[in-house]
Amino acid sequence: MEALIAEHHKLSKSGTLSETLDDIQRIIDILARAREAAAATPEDTSVILTKLQNPVKSSFEDVRKDLEDIRKQQSKYAKLLDKKFKDKVLPQMEYDALSSQPARINRAIAMHLLREGQFSVASTFLTEATRKESLDTTENLTMTGTEQDVGLDTLKSEDLRKQFGNMYYILHQMKNQRNLLPAIEWAREKREELAKRVSNLEFELGKLQFIWLFIGPHSGSPNSRPDLLLGRQRALDYARNELSHFRSRYFKELQQLCGAIAFCPNLEQSPYRRMFINNDAWDQIATAFTKEFCSLLGLSADSPLYIAATAGAIALPHFSKLEVIMKAKGTEWTTEHEIPVEVPLPPSYRFHSIFVCPVSKEQTTDQNPPMMMPCGHVVAQESLLRLSKNSRFKCPYCPNESHPRDAMELYM
Repeated sequence: MEALIAEHHKLSKSGTLSETLDDIQRIIDILARAREAAAATPEDTSVILTKLQNPVKSSFEDVRKDLEDIRKQQSKYAKLLDKKFKDKVLPQMEYDALSSQPARINRAIAMHLLREGQFSVASTFLTEATRKESLDTTENLTMTGTEQDVGLDTLKSEDLRKQFGNMYYILHQMKNQRNLLPAIEWAREKREELAKRVSNLEFELGKLQFIWLFIGPHSGSPNSRPDLLLGRQRALDYARNELSHFRSRYFKELQQLCGAIAFCPNLEQSPYRRMFINNDAWDQIATAFTKEFCSLLGLSADSPLYIAATAGAIALPHFSKLEVIMKAKGTEWTTEHEIPVEVPLPPSYRFHSIFVCPVSKEQTTDQNPPMMMPCGHVVAQESLLRLSKNSRFKCPYCPNESHPRDAMELYM
């Protein structure tokens, strides 16, 4: 695996088309200058074209060499991939939950493209997918209302594209320019909505702006001079003008920010070192901003398509192994809405609570929901009906008795 990773890093660094694009631009510039010269002195056109042959030929040769080097690197990387990951037949399943939901799949793809800032690609995809969806709807008039509701027309909204365009502009300013002002301005405009979500994004942005001003935009170290005193004064002015309204809620944090001034010449050995020297602070605030921005649009912080693809990649080896075992034992996968093995997904990929009935040892579903009895114990609905036989019965875990109609359905 180390050889594959090393080759991947090598390909990511050198296997790009930047040099090729530079060579192509050089050819364009040479031709443009020759055209201008020929237009200025038409009588010298033949001489200009003669002088043009060698530079253009040399530039095309450079392009060919660049592409050849990239092709060799890609070929070597592909061979390592084939050697490391043997070609295996994917598990075959008769039941495909998404085969009848093309509109949902298209919507997920289009939304992913919009979230990634690929607006032109998303526009082309939406146009083609909508055209195909219209043809399919005409041919199949039995399409359900739910399938029509998840159509792609809502994603064509110009306002939605402007929203994502604004998000990427703010993220670009934040990550590449170290400019928090667009994000701070956005947080101010959305102050009421963020407050309803009990979000601290606006304060965290202001806090990082204070630290950035304090340390100094051009300082390599929080202890460097001569910008130290100037940065301290700018940070204090910013705190007085912009952070004073946070005193009631973030008084302790503001005390820490201002208390760091006493350690100004020696922040690295101060109690505030972790607050002021955090290499991940900008990435963390960018992630928090993206989460809040998408939440106000009614979207998750991460792309559902990315999450589904990643979860599928994690689960695929387990399903492949399961298929081998099932073939060896001559068994079949009989349940459509439940997988027969547990897939160890990371905690961040667990979005719904589950409940396993302690009586039947089966996971509850929408058709067989968990039911809480008056005593507080919970069993599945089918287990409840089986135990009670529609009359008073004793709880299987305590002496209390109750009637099935007294049980309360729980929503996971």
